[in-house]
Amino acid sequence: MSDSSPVRPPAPVLDVWCELQCPDCRTALDDLRALRARYGDRLELRLRHFPLEKHKHSFAAAQAAEEALEQGQGWPYVEAVLSRVEELDRAGEPFLVQVAGELGLDAEEFDTALVDGRHILIVDADQAEGKAIGVTGTPTYVIGGERLDGGKSQEGLRERIEEIVDRLLAGTGQG
Repeated sequence: MSDSSPVRPPAPVLDVWCELQCPDCRTALDDLRALRARYGDRLELRLRHFPLEKHKHSFAAAQAAEEALEQGQGWPYVEAVLSRVEELDRAGEPFLVQVAGELGLDAEEFDTALVDGRHILIVDADQAEGKAIGVTGTPTYVIGGERLDGGKSQEGLRERIEEIVDRLLAGTGQG
């Protein structure tokens, strides 16, 4: 059929360096939801882990998010945990397993994944890459080769990300 749509170039990627025990990352959820609503599949949002030592459950939460991704519910899980940061602070790993159950995921598999550490290498690799590119806090965004630090202030960040995405989308037809 000559009427079929042309093959679309790959969507721009927005790396979101995040930590699931971070109140600033919770604040950033509204921006991420707005970006997903505006761009849909024209923008790939990619969760990158940057657990901070000051939050004792953040490394386990990053591993749990990877398990959720493997079970097909990455972002819903991330949003559910971030929206209840205080509960994670108080309850730790049992809370991470509880949220999995609430979302209809295999909670037993979450528990096993946290014990056997099957996702540690992914979390370690993300953290190492983050440090290598200058991430110092969360949330930090990287898109189009530009790093935007949301840990200091979220003010104007979504607008800046939209400018970059719009520019990247406008330029995808060239080259």
